[in-house]
Amino acid sequence: MDEEPSRYCFDPSNSADSLTTAARLMNVRRFTDEMLSWVRGRGKVLIIMHDNPDPDCLASAMALRQLFFTKLGQESVIAFSGMIGRSENLVMARDLDIPLTPLEIIDYDDYSVVCMVDTQPGTGNNSLPPDARVDLVIDHHPLRGGTRECRWLDVREDYGVTATILYEYLVAQEVNINAKLATAIFYAIKSDTQDLGREANRPDREAYLRLFPLTNKRLLYLITNPRQPVEYFRTIRRTLDRAKIYGHVIVVNMQKVAFPELVAEMADFLLKLDEVDTVLCMGEYCTEVNLSLRTVRQDLNCGEVAKTLVAGYGLAGGHALMAGGKIDRVIGDAYEMNALEALLTERFLKAVGCPAGDGRYI
Repeated sequence: MDEEPSRYCFDPSNSADSLTTAARLMNVRRFTDEMLSWVRGRGKVLIIMHDNPDPDCLASAMALRQLFFTKLGQESVIAFSGMIGRSENLVMARDLDIPLTPLEIIDYDDYSVVCMVDTQPGTGNNSLPPDARVDLVIDHHPLRGGTRECRWLDVREDYGVTATILYEYLVAQEVNINAKLATAIFYAIKSDTQDLGREANRPDREAYLRLFPLTNKRLLYLITNPRQPVEYFRTIRRTLDRAKIYGHVIVVNMQKVAFPELVAEMADFLLKLDEVDTVLCMGEYCTEVNLSLRTVRQDLNCGEVAKTLVAGYGLAGGHALMAGGKIDRVIGDAYEMNALEALLTERFLKAVGCPAGDGRYI
């Protein structure tokens, strides 16, 4: 490539909360004008989400696809690996008509523009081949070294959700936001920030309030209150039976789970327990062990704790109050899983400053 990579980020001396809406949108308009000009006429566009996509992934990809179609007349393919297992996400993808393609059947040579939303190259939570080119990265997680090699990047760690960044793209480019797209972005913000109560900044709050009147309330209700399979309730029972309390933290090995998102969902659920401030959930899915951390403590950084837990075994990352990780290894038997659980528990208790000892069941 003959052009120098372009980078976009806010002035590091200013946080998103300190910039006015007009100043943010002026910066966004400048960046998106240049980015769209580069994409125009290049050919087929691929938008990659992280494995087992959540509402933020789905809404972000849907918004970027709409941006390219409206401004360039360019269709895009949205691709992912893994599965969509959580009922809310299934309803969201189905009822909001989000077209999805398995990443496994994608031929990268067919695409002239490759984008990633809500994830980055080399994070371990997506199935992008190591040697695959990525042109555009839009994310709200900590910036990864490999991302700096991409031509276009917009990584804003102080945003609660990636979908808010894409919302600003649409507003800056004066793209009409229809009811289904508004519902997708609104639900992404609602879900990831727990109704603005977790790691939401001013742009997230502004988007949330401005999008709500545009949402389809019937679809929003169906997404928020989906019917659940019997395995969901069995998972809750098994999780409660196995959860151990150590001081003010909970550790639970959920054993085998029907789909990976259940691990994060149960971590959110257990954090509601009175006098508990931090949760570690782990669960086996196929040949992987998925981890999810949640906390309400301001002196912890879950993303850093998660990296400590999986050091030497897998990859992890996230934000101050929420994080996840994955260990790619075959668990041959119960003994091996018990040994891994003991190691992760020991590392976790040490990282959060909780004395080791025998936990008590709920």
